[in-house]
Amino acid sequence: MLIKNSPAHSDSAGSDSPPVRRQILRRLAESRNATLLPGAANALTARIIEDTGFEAVYLTGAGLTNTQLGQPDLGLVTATEVVDATFRISDVCRLPLIVDMDTGFGNALNTYNTMQKLERAGAAAIQIEDQVFPKKCGHFAGKDIVPIDEMLGKLKACLDARQDENMLVIARTDARAVEDFDSALNRAQLMAEAGADILFVEAPESKEEVQTIGSLETPQVVNFVFGGKTPMIEIDELRTLGFSFVLYANAALQASIQAQQEVLKSLRETGSLALIQDKLASFVERQRIVGKSELDDLIKRYEGA
Repeated sequence: MLIKNSPAHSDSAGSDSPPVRRQILRRLAESRNATLLPGAANALTARIIEDTGFEAVYLTGAGLTNTQLGQPDLGLVTATEVVDATFRISDVCRLPLIVDMDTGFGNALNTYNTMQKLERAGAAAIQIEDQVFPKKCGHFAGKDIVPIDEMLGKLKACLDARQDENMLVIARTDARAVEDFDSALNRAQLMAEAGADILFVEAPESKEEVQTIGSLETPQVVNFVFGGKTPMIEIDELRTLGFSFVLYANAALQASIQAQQEVLKSLRETGSLALIQDKLASFVERQRIVGKSELDDLIKRYEGA
């Protein structure tokens, strides 16, 4: 249940209505102003992203797999788990939500069904890719891609399945790592011609390749992975290049892994939190982020306290 007027949800970009969130996301895409897109693997991270002042959030399939299964991004997460995570995030976070739906979880019919469920769960956009199932992280070796006609069939299934015209479809190709950069550009162009709203050429390996992707007519996503294949580029240059979104899918997750390691190591070695209090959110802050005061108000209202 989304609690309105929460301090953790005070950003004016948010909306309690999924259709309005989709309109907001479409405007962001069309502005091509390199909107930062941090990833969330769960509802708590999504609330923190909103509270920090970002304009949109991305449900990361890799992060969901890492956090919920404790496994690497190797196509292990299911469609049901992604739909459930989409609902949990959209229920408490008012930001437009882009959902990573991997390869569509089967053939074009499965893709159609998954698209419908994700829209009903509150997604503002989905991202579908052209890897062979089970997929792998875009920055892993050993991937393969499906024939382009199969990918275009899944893409068309997504476009046909959506009920809200503002529900965006992001088409991703991993052909850069499997074949070459020219192949990736050719596939991206065919996806655009098939009706993709936004293109996502994964894992370019040079600044020049990123610049070429930015010159494509259809709005673009560029993805930066700390330690990955794509060189980091400053946000001002990405705005000049005309990218719509700049994705940092697992920055929050990577930060949380390191923070947990540091805190738990100190706790194990000292048996106390005394030396690491500055690394911990306060009890009050923790309750603020999850909107406890709003629920307390409801308890008082309905229980007559």
